[in-house]
Amino acid sequence: MTTPRPFAQIDVFTAQPGYGNPVAVVLNGSGLGDAAMQRFARWTNLSETTFVLPPSDPTADYTLRIFTPGGELPFAGHPTLGSCFAWLAAGGQPKRGDVIVQQCAKGLVPIRRQAVGGHERLAFAAPPSTRSDPSPVLLAQVAQALGLPAAQVQRAQRLDNGPVWLTLQLDSADTVLALEPDHAQLARLGQKVGVVGIQQAQGALPLIARSSREARAFTAAAEREAAPLIEVRAFAAPIGVTEDPVTGSLNASLAQWLIEAGELPTAYVAAQGTALGRAGRVHVERDADGQVWVGGDCVRVIQGEVML
Repeated sequence: MTTPRPFAQIDVFTAQPGYGNPVAVVLNGSGLGDAAMQRFARWTNLSETTFVLPPSDPTADYTLRIFTPGGELPFAGHPTLGSCFAWLAAGGQPKRGDVIVQQCAKGLVPIRRQAVGGHERLAFAAPPSTRSDPSPVLLAQVAQALGLPAAQVQRAQRLDNGPVWLTLQLDSADTVLALEPDHAQLARLGQKVGVVGIQQAQGALPLIARSSREARAFTAAAEREAAPLIEVRAFAAPIGVTEDPVTGSLNASLAQWLIEAGELPTAYVAAQGTALGRAGRVHVERDADGQVWVGGDCVRVIQGEVML
C-alpha cells in the first residue's frame, strides 16, 4: 500500500535551476524499507535520492538516508545541502539556531546557515577523511581509462570520507575538461575517480553548450559566482553514475588534502559540471580551527507529493 509523502527536488550548488546537481528528497521516509528506498532511487535515476527520518541521536535534527541508483551511501555532500534546504523550506526548526545537525551513517554532520548577498547559503562541516597512496598498478589502470599520459598526473590519493574517491590532481583545468573517460573500464575496475586541475588564468569560463541560448544561460549562471580557482570532475560508473554533475563529498576530501599540501588556499571556489553544461560552484573555506566547510546555493525546482 502506498502513502502520499511530501517531496521536493532541489538543485544544489547553483542559484539557477538546471545548472547544479539535483537531489530528490522524500521528506517523510518513516515506514519505508530498504528495498522500497532503493527502488525509488533507481526510478528517479538521479545521482542521489534521500529520505528524511526522525533522529535517534537527541542532538540531531533529523536522520538522512542517501541512495544512488546502485546502493546506499554513508554520506554525500550535495544531498546533505539539498535535503537540509528542503527540510528548512518545509518548516523544519533546528535545535541550535543557525546550525542544523544531520545524522547519517557517517555520524553527525553540522550544517551552517550564512547570509550571502541577500540570500542564505548552506555549508556542511566536512567529515574526517582518510588518505592513502593508491597502488601503482591501479593508478596506471585508471590513468589509462581516463586517457591520461603519466606526465599529466601530478599527484594522487585515495580519499575516504564515507564515499571513497581515487583522486588525481592533473596539470591544469583544461586537461580536466578535455577528459573523455572509458566509463566501462572504470566500472570494471570498480573505482570512483575524481580529477582536479587548477585554473591557469582566472575568469576564463569555458562554454560547453549546445546553442547560443544555452551558452548565454550558462554564462549568466556562472558569472553570478566568484571566479573558480579549480575545475573538478567526478566519475562514478561503479554506482551507476557515469559523471556526477557536482560532488560535495569529493570536494570536501580533496580540499582537506590539497589545502594541507599547500596546493590550494584556505578559501576558494571550485567549478564542477562544466563538461555537462552545468555551472556548479562549490564554496570552500577552512576556518581558524582547521575545520573545512563546503557550501553552495540551493534552489527548489519541484515540490509536491510522491506515492511510496
